[in-house]
Amino acid sequence: MLIGVPKEIKNHEYRVGLTPEAVREYVAHGHQVIVETTAGEGISKPDDTYRAAGAEIVDTAAEVFARAEMVVKVKEPQPVEWAQLREGQILFTYLHLAPDPDQARGLMESGVSAVAYETVTAPDRSLPLLAPMSEVAGRLSIEAGAVALRAHNGGRGVLMGGVPGVLPANVVVLGGGVVGTQAARIATGMGARVEIFDKSLPRLRQLDDMFQGRAITRYSTMSTIEQAIEAADVVVGAVLVPGASAPHLVTRDMLGLMKPRSVLVDVAIDQGGCFETSHATTHDAPTFEVDGIIHYCVANMPGAVPLTSSYALNNATLPFGLALANKGVVKACEDDPHLAPGLNVHQGRIVNDTVAESLGFS
Repeated sequence: MLIGVPKEIKNHEYRVGLTPEAVREYVAHGHQVIVETTAGEGISKPDDTYRAAGAEIVDTAAEVFARAEMVVKVKEPQPVEWAQLREGQILFTYLHLAPDPDQARGLMESGVSAVAYETVTAPDRSLPLLAPMSEVAGRLSIEAGAVALRAHNGGRGVLMGGVPGVLPANVVVLGGGVVGTQAARIATGMGARVEIFDKSLPRLRQLDDMFQGRAITRYSTMSTIEQAIEAADVVVGAVLVPGASAPHLVTRDMLGLMKPRSVLVDVAIDQGGCFETSHATTHDAPTFEVDGIIHYCVANMPGAVPLTSSYALNNATLPFGLALANKGVVKACEDDPHLAPGLNVHQGRIVNDTVAESLGFS
C-alpha cells in the first residue's frame, strides 16, 4: 500500500504522523511511503532522515492526498484537506467528530474510510491511541495552569508550590482517567494541594492508593464540585466520554463561586470542553477571560512538545497502522474487534454508534 504523510497545518501543530523510524517499519513490511517536504521539521527530522528510512519526499500536500492509499496524520483534517480525500482512501488520525459536524459531513461526502485514534479500544476498555497524548496533555495542563496563574498573564499571582510559611495553590482535577492522573501527578510533584474527582469508587480507591495521601480523592457531584472550585486556584477539566461530547461540569453560573483571576484548564476541549464557557484557543492566544476567570483551552496542547508527542503517538499507533496497510480497512477491522470502533466514517456514513448519536446522525 502507498502511505502518505502530509505536513500538519493546524495552528502551531509541529507533530508528524509518522516518524522516520515508523516509516522504516512500513517499508520493511513492503509498503511505499511518501512524505511532504519539511513534514518532520517540527521534530528536528529533515527530509534526508526520511529518505534514509526509505520514504519518497514530495513537494506538496496535494500530491500526498492525490497519490496515497492511506493518509496518516496527527490532527483532524482541516477543510482544505478533507476536500482532497476520496472514496476508497483510508484516513488514520485523530478526528474528534462529536463537536465538529462540519468535518463529519466533509468526511462523509468524500467517501473516505476514516479511522480515529481516539476511539480505538483495548481489551481492558481503555483507549490506547488516546492515552499517550492524554499523558502529555495531563502533564502540560499543570504547566499551563501555573503560567496562567502569573500576574502578568492575568492570573492571581499564586506560586503553584508556595514557599515556607505561604500556602501552595489549590488544584482541582475533574476526572480520574489518564489526563487527570497525570495532572495530579505533576501538581503534587510541584507541591500544590490537589483534589481529584471521579464518579467511579473503584477508580477513586486506585487513586487513593497511588497518591498515598498526597492528593485528596473526592466523589464527583454538583455539590462537591461547587465546594471545591470555591477554593481552587486552578481547575483542570479532564473528563472523557469516548467518542461523545464532554459533559459541562462547570457552568457559567458556577464561575461566580470562584476566586477572581483563578484558572480553568480545559483538556477536554477537543471533545467540546467540560466547562460551559470554554471555546477552543490556539498556542498563539491560549487564554481568554469570562466573568473574571482565566480560561486555557488550547485544542492541541501536545503540539507544544512535538518531539516527545510524535514518538509517544507513533509507539502506540504503529501496530494498528500496519494492520490497516497490510489488510485494508475492512479486513483489519474484521480481524481486530478493538480496531473496529476506530472506524468512524465508511462509505459515506458515520459507523461508530457513539459518534453518530453525539452528532445526531443516528
